[in-house]
Amino acid sequence: MTKGLPTPLPAAALPSPVPPSTAPQKPPRSSRRRFQKFRSAYLAGKEEEYSHDPSHADEAKRATKEDRRRYMRQYVNWLLPHRKAIGVMMVLALAVAALEVAQPLFMRYVIDDILLPPELSASERMLKLNIAGLVLLGVVTLDRLLDIFKNCQQRLLNMRVVLSLRRALFHRLLRLPLKSLTDMKTGGILSRISGDIDRTTGLLQLAIISPGVSMVRLLIAIGILLTLNWRLALTAMTIIPPALLISLWVAKRIRPIYRSMRKENAEVDARVSETFGGIRVVRSFQRETRELAEFLGGRHTIARKEYFAQRREMLLWSSWAFLLAAVNVIIIWYGGFLKIAGTATIGDIMAFQMYTFMLLNPVWQIVNSFSELQRSLAGMERVFEVLETPLDKPDRPNAIIAPREVVELTFEDVSFEYEAGQPVIRDFNLQIPGGSVVALVGRSGAGKTTITDLLARFQDPTSGRILLNGVDLRDFQLDSYRQLLGVVQQDVFLFDGSIRDNIAYGRPHATEAEVLAAAKQANAHEFIKDLPYGYQSYIGERGVKLSGGQAQRLSIARAILANPSILVLDEATSNLDSESEQLIQQALGELMHTRTTVVIAHRLSTVTGADIIVVMDQGRIVEHGAHADLMARRGDYYKMVTRQRDAMQAENELWDADFEPVGQTF
Repeated sequence: MTKGLPTPLPAAALPSPVPPSTAPQKPPRSSRRRFQKFRSAYLAGKEEEYSHDPSHADEAKRATKEDRRRYMRQYVNWLLPHRKAIGVMMVLALAVAALEVAQPLFMRYVIDDILLPPELSASERMLKLNIAGLVLLGVVTLDRLLDIFKNCQQRLLNMRVVLSLRRALFHRLLRLPLKSLTDMKTGGILSRISGDIDRTTGLLQLAIISPGVSMVRLLIAIGILLTLNWRLALTAMTIIPPALLISLWVAKRIRPIYRSMRKENAEVDARVSETFGGIRVVRSFQRETRELAEFLGGRHTIARKEYFAQRREMLLWSSWAFLLAAVNVIIIWYGGFLKIAGTATIGDIMAFQMYTFMLLNPVWQIVNSFSELQRSLAGMERVFEVLETPLDKPDRPNAIIAPREVVELTFEDVSFEYEAGQPVIRDFNLQIPGGSVVALVGRSGAGKTTITDLLARFQDPTSGRILLNGVDLRDFQLDSYRQLLGVVQQDVFLFDGSIRDNIAYGRPHATEAEVLAAAKQANAHEFIKDLPYGYQSYIGERGVKLSGGQAQRLSIARAILANPSILVLDEATSNLDSESEQLIQQALGELMHTRTTVVIAHRLSTVTGADIIVVMDQGRIVEHGAHADLMARRGDYYKMVTRQRDAMQAENELWDADFEPVGQTF
């Protein structure tokens, strides 16, 4: 075998290829090709089957009519607490409509009863004209004032509904299963909280108020038109039903385009979040141009889809503009014929022309509202899909408060599957006395992190039980159980805020003395006091202004201040200088003291100091016991320790004699 080359895997060990029919298809990079693929699916009536991101296949399924009706009913339920305000708005809208409908009658009165009658003198005409003008001015002024008040009330109500929806959505997202959040991606979460919720602001106006008022205006206009001249009325109304049906059909076909745009936008937002979250990787591999191309490709695809939708809307709007012009021509033409025949007056024709526009305007508002409604419904569906998603591990009906004292933790025949039929934990049995330290060791993928996730109830066992003092964890109230936990991850996560806020994240009301004591125990106080603003220093997003060792010590201080009864620890393996590593090891020792600790161990010093060492392989316990006992058995643990010591010894021989290695790690 050639030295330095990796050993080839045997054929049986090679992963089986994914069948082409089930493998996710990579989306086209060109925005033109992406759009053409969507357009083909759209014209074939299968637009929901195409998604730019293959991982969104489930999300891309079309919402059924029953789903949409259910979502609309839920939205109406959100409006019920505001029914009085909605009632006031409806009354105001009807008053505005009545005042607007009355205005053409003034014009008819001025023409037929003031300007045209030859028997009136100039002074009589002027008196009647002034009176009519003042009354009309009062009507118009009242109409505008009521309309302004109505619009203010509507915007206030929209803000209240949107805030309550946004609060409920954020509350639901915080309590969704981790898998749902992972599938949704950061961009999808942000687009729902911001853009999709903002889209629902028009639902109240577009789905309830505007159609209702427009129908009232339509009925009033039809009644007045029939009263003025039934022949002209029937002529004008014959073209409305087919035009209305065609318009509604066109508007309905636009909704899938906007729904696809919302999903595409979420994918672009997710990519942007990933790009700037990993900006160091992007720059180190010089992928700025590639990321810019990906971003522009997504935005161009959205722009193409938007223009695709707007072309259909423009066709609809142009058709209605032509319809209004055609009706105007018909009224003047046919009205002139009726005037010559002596069956209509000039005032009738002028009033009729205005009322015809009042007839068509409500119809157009209904069509336009329906078109705009499609955008709002596309956002509403995505919001209520989340609000209907089941919560992560809701408390059982008779759930009890978890005890503060940990006497014993027991894993009883625990098995777990992320995917059905593919267990990652198998028949895991372990008893952990309170106050002891358990070290989980094993190769990558053995299931160590999954065990800690099960203990923290980020996941629940597929079968078997985890018991605290003899009680199933699922029988405790989740919030009360989580209060017992402290989690220190290898990949430290700090929030954009001050050092004090990050340390006190688990106990926001902790005193300054308690925060200071926790920082000292974690060996973090020395570097904090040297910062320009001490504990009020801001550390940037994810703590980018701190070194790796400093960030890890802050996370340990955060756990110390929370004072957990059960500590879940993924021991840090970052490449740190010897001083930082020694400080962190001391801080971890302080943190684990007197606490029930389950640690994914990487350092030999941590393993040898543990009360129980659990060796895992393929989700099973291979062996467990104290360090001396396991070494005496000369099993897998002995081989692991020996292999690590031999590797460290061979490496040390290559180092300078004056250089001390940091420590042995698994």
